[in-house]
Amino acid sequence: MRDWLDSYSRDHQHPTNRLLHWICVPLIVWCAVAMLWTAPVPSMLGRPGFWSVGVQVLAFAWYWRHSRRLAGALLIAFILLDLLTELLYRQLGPVALLWSALGVFAVAWVGQFVGHAIEGRRPSFLTDLAYLLIGPAWLMDKLLRRLGLGDAT
Repeated sequence: MRDWLDSYSRDHQHPTNRLLHWICVPLIVWCAVAMLWTAPVPSMLGRPGFWSVGVQVLAFAWYWRHSRRLAGALLIAFILLDLLTELLYRQLGPVALLWSALGVFAVAWVGQFVGHAIEGRRPSFLTDLAYLLIGPAWLMDKLLRRLGLGDAT
């Protein structure tokens, strides 16, 4: 995990790009959670959110395999995003939630690409799709360090 985080860091040196990632990466993760939350679920399988939680379990397993400390911290983030999404699902309904998530998703990705244009480097995930999972882990690693919880790998 440390190699991936260090590589990701090398592609994100410019302060504006880093700031945009602090804003956009969490928004993109929430959008993925929310969009999957609105996907229809056969009643025999469960309730709204089933697909979203299923994907989160897979992401958690990937994180756990590479860093238990990061996986635990990201699990807390997933739970908070799930609670927010469930609240919004109940208040807005699935259609409004989906459109909101799609709009935020588009704007957040524009922000990411603007950051990379400023950086002068292409996004890491264009070389390896695993970097789509590394972005949230990179931010969590930085957050844990800022909180004095040491190396998260």
